[in-house]
Amino acid sequence: MTAMTPGSNLPLTAPRVAVDVAAPVRLDVSGLLLGANGKVRSDDDFIFYNQPAGPGVTYRSGGGTAPDAILVDTGGLPAGIERIVVTASPDAAGQTFQGIEPTATVRDADSGAVIATFTPPQLATETALVVVEIYRRNGAWKVRAVGQGYANGLAGIATDFGVSVDEEPAAAPAAPPAQAAPPAPPAQTVPSFTPPPMPPAPPVDPRLAAAAPAAAAPAPAPASTGKINLDKGRVSLQKNQTVSLVKGGRPLLSQVKMGLGWEPAYRGKDIDLDASVIAYGPQRNHLDSCYFGKLTILGGAVRHSGDNLTGEGAGDDEVITVDLGRLPADATGLVFTVNSFSGQKFTEVAKAYCRLMDAATGEELVRFDLTTAEPQTGVMMAKLIKQFTGEWEMTAMGEFVKSRTVRGMVKPAAQAL
Repeated sequence: MTAMTPGSNLPLTAPRVAVDVAAPVRLDVSGLLLGANGKVRSDDDFIFYNQPAGPGVTYRSGGGTAPDAILVDTGGLPAGIERIVVTASPDAAGQTFQGIEPTATVRDADSGAVIATFTPPQLATETALVVVEIYRRNGAWKVRAVGQGYANGLAGIATDFGVSVDEEPAAAPAAPPAQAAPPAPPAQTVPSFTPPPMPPAPPVDPRLAAAAPAAAAPAPAPASTGKINLDKGRVSLQKNQTVSLVKGGRPLLSQVKMGLGWEPAYRGKDIDLDASVIAYGPQRNHLDSCYFGKLTILGGAVRHSGDNLTGEGAGDDEVITVDLGRLPADATGLVFTVNSFSGQKFTEVAKAYCRLMDAATGEELVRFDLTTAEPQTGVMMAKLIKQFTGEWEMTAMGEFVKSRTVRGMVKPAAQAL
């Protein structure tokens, strides 16, 4: 048995596996069959307790005494299916995962032998999770620990993976309180996974109805300029959102690691990307660049882990360590970039991300998942900016650039500071 960490993967040792997800509270567990484009083919590819069977994938209820599970028969999956994602959400409407971290257990469905376990760390406001995924790589099936959270419930997951969220007028609430004001706008619509029309309506997953008020717009939310800090623990950033590396009113740490990771697009070949960091002075003047050809800069305050040639494997592909306390006084801006020297575009890359960690403990503090792709060869992932107060802030960027090397990123990155 292997205890997995976020981003790690393992080969499946059995053709038929069961993934159950347990927590101190009752969870609803679902499975989605995804094609090479990362989307379901139709609503029939969403497997849950009201639609418990699909080609190669089955929902199994725990009956309230055991965890729900998703069973995957890799030999029975359609040829076009590349991934099965297993999701979980608390059965109680509106409940978050804070304090009730779930554990996924992957078993041989025939013998019951445990293959792996995974507990997503440091959950907070998430009301739904993509816990693990079963995926095909070069003809072989693997399992990956994901732990991606959604604050807008199962509807956010549905939107991301292409399940149709049809809108139907919701029934008016019984005995509404009398109001002198004009009638309120129509009640928020209730998402339904079943295609219309067909009275009486087919059964709808009540978790979606519970998520409807938070899911009026797809997740993640539009770019935000709001600033947050680390007081509530790990932060998942959206594009253009900023987090101050402060907790309890004080700078949290002095040495950090920026982990950058990616995978080849589904059915894609190995891809060689290069992670770099570009250092700037207060006038956006270029100080130096740290990359696979120059692993240490600024007197050793910035260090690169070295080149990853494939993008395959568990966890971060390349890591850049920054000792903020040892940086020269004139180093006030760091921009983290990823380039494809071989010329492959980011439309050929899947699951690109960056995450900021405490270098001493390895604790993940901030994460940014790249949710869009453009046919370019470079991307600015994130930047660290030193404020006049001395504290550092991290901003998610996700800006694409036509450049195969870090040298071509220096000017656009300076403009983005």
